[in-house]
Amino acid sequence: MASVRKEIFINAPSQTVWNALRDFGALHTRLAPGFVTDTRLVEPGARIVTFANGQVVRELLVDLSEADRRLAWAVVDGPFQHYNAFAQVFDEGPERCRFVWVADLLPDALAGNVATMMGEGLGVIKRTMESSAARGLGS
Repeated sequence: MASVRKEIFINAPSQTVWNALRDFGALHTRLAPGFVTDTRLVEPGARIVTFANGQVVRELLVDLSEADRRLAWAVVDGPFQHYNAFAQVFDEGPERCRFVWVADLLPDALAGNVATMMGEGLGVIKRTMESSAARGLGS
């Protein structure tokens, strides 16, 4: 099983970033606009996510931990045989945090594409969160 781990420092308060991450139905507006073009809640704990490259996946909420600032989800359709991921926000000072995203997946052959998408997504998240913090749109 392939495991991809990416992390990035964001110049924004951790609570600001966590508030955007934890909003399960607003991925396309609050956290990664442009990288994700649409998020639709289809039932409690399930969403359909459309990415800018046209890929559409159904994701199930696995865990949302306020104490750990951690959101975990699973993709439940192709092209994956297995896909489980989490993103977590860590304090790195009053106006800075670290965003960690880990995905475990099968088949291994998809790891390169997933790593590329995760890297692109983190860049968008960083720009979005730093812009939001600068405009005072934190919480």
